[in-house]
Amino acid sequence: MSSPSRMTLKELAAELGVSTASVSNAFNRPDQLSPKLRERILSEAKRLGYRGPDAKARSLRTGRSRIIAVVLAESLTYSLNDAVASELLSGVAEVLDAHGHTLLLLSGRQDASQVPGSSSIADGYIVYGLMPSLMMLDELPQLGQRQLVAVDFDLEGYPAVHIDNEPASYAIASHALRTSARRPGVINLRLTKHPCNARISPDQELLPADRTITRSRLVGFHRAFAEHGIDPASVPMWNVEENTFEVCAPVIETILDLPDDERPDLLLCMSDRIALTVLTLAEQRGLRIPDDLRLTGFDGIAEGQYRSPRLTTVRQDSVEKGRIAARMILGLAPREDRQLPTELILGETCP
Repeated sequence: MSSPSRMTLKELAAELGVSTASVSNAFNRPDQLSPKLRERILSEAKRLGYRGPDAKARSLRTGRSRIIAVVLAESLTYSLNDAVASELLSGVAEVLDAHGHTLLLLSGRQDASQVPGSSSIADGYIVYGLMPSLMMLDELPQLGQRQLVAVDFDLEGYPAVHIDNEPASYAIASHALRTSARRPGVINLRLTKHPCNARISPDQELLPADRTITRSRLVGFHRAFAEHGIDPASVPMWNVEENTFEVCAPVIETILDLPDDERPDLLLCMSDRIALTVLTLAEQRGLRIPDDLRLTGFDGIAEGQYRSPRLTTVRQDSVEKGRIAARMILGLAPREDRQLPTELILGETCP
């Protein structure tokens, strides 16, 4: 017995007494219809077994798939659990949803052979964060008419969305140094060219500024050190390879377990996750924050503002970063470099 033929968009439009454009908009461009009409079309489509326009056929017919791929620097599991990355994805999804596009998530840690075939028909790519390797980007289909926007790093020939990393880091370090610091230290996030989950030695090669936002933040810290009469080269630095408690903790434990006269009395951290890990481990050791150790973060995630003592940090609007990147991809905003402002939040860890 043969299966019933698939209902077409044209047949559904005739059944409902509406135009084919109205049916198409109900699935692909909801902003073009009244909520009442869209709801009627979708509910009737469901009742009649119409599942929506055939994406593959539409792609062949129009040259557009209405799929936007986001290439994440980290694994999908990590990115969805990371507060900053998930906020950025929320901003991207908000814009894509409003304009009838589908979001496809890819990980820069995937081998090119593991990338799903649907990526080949994506209309554009948003590339987020420091890629462990640019090989995957090289393996993506030739862009041609497709668009690409980089977020939090630079890719030659394409627009990038950043925050004001260097000025923001300078502002928070300048605030922290208003109170004398005898032994300041810096904990970086993926700053070294080769993996290093430990203190950075003088012979370690650092990534260039166009590959990691950490380098721009470090420039801001160093400018503040110099203005307060501190030789930046004399400030010890540590590097963590991943912005998670499990990876941060071993590095931070070695810092906090230093003798009292060697342990930093001020730690400038490149992320709130790093700073919150310091805070937890310091409290376990009976260190008083901010009396024994003052502490700053970066990102402004909610967790750092809900617990006590509240983090002194820099807040970035990751949701808006995602919205801007998505608008660029869809041609709703100029495809040009953008830099978003940040906000200094004074908490109790470094008053």
